[in-house]
Amino acid sequence: MERISKENYYLDIAETVLERATCLRRVYGAIIVKNDEIISTGYNGAPRGRANCSTLGYCPREAMRIPRGERYELCRSVHAEANAIISASRRDMVGGTLYLVGRDARTGELLSDATSCMMCRRLVINAGLKTVIIRKTESAFAAVPVSEWVEEDDFLPAPEA
Repeated sequence: MERISKENYYLDIAETVLERATCLRRVYGAIIVKNDEIISTGYNGAPRGRANCSTLGYCPREAMRIPRGERYELCRSVHAEANAIISASRRDMVGGTLYLVGRDARTGELLSDATSCMMCRRLVINAGLKTVIIRKTESAFAAVPVSEWVEEDDFLPAPEA
C-alpha cells in the first residue's frame, strides 16, 4: 500500500471532522496542526446551546433568499475555522497550519472551490497561522500562505488613478 502525503493525511482527518457539521448548505471541517501535532479541530454549527439548522429543519439564510457567500452575520453557524481557532491557544497555533475540507451538505460532493470567508481569514491571520491547506479533489489540495491574505487586504479602497 502506498503511503499518502502528510497533507492528505491531515485533510482526511479534517474531512472526518466535517461529519459533525450541522449546516444544511455546506459542511466544513478544519484542523490546526503544528509540529505534526493536532492542536484543535472545528466544524461549522450553531454556537453551543443554540439550535442547529439541521435540528430546525431549515436554513434561515435560505429562507431569506441570501445568496451563498453573502451576509454571513445572518448565519446561525460558527464556521469550522473559527471553531478550531477558539478551541486552541494562540501560542500553540502561531506558525501552524490549518487544514480545511468542505462538502455540499445535500449531495456530499467535495467543494473544489472551498476557501475561508473574509471573517475567517481575519481570524486565521490574527491566530498567527502560517498556511492554510484546502482540499480541492480527493487527492489534490492548495496551500495558501496566510501572508497572501494579509497582503490582499480587501477592505482597503483601490487607490485613485
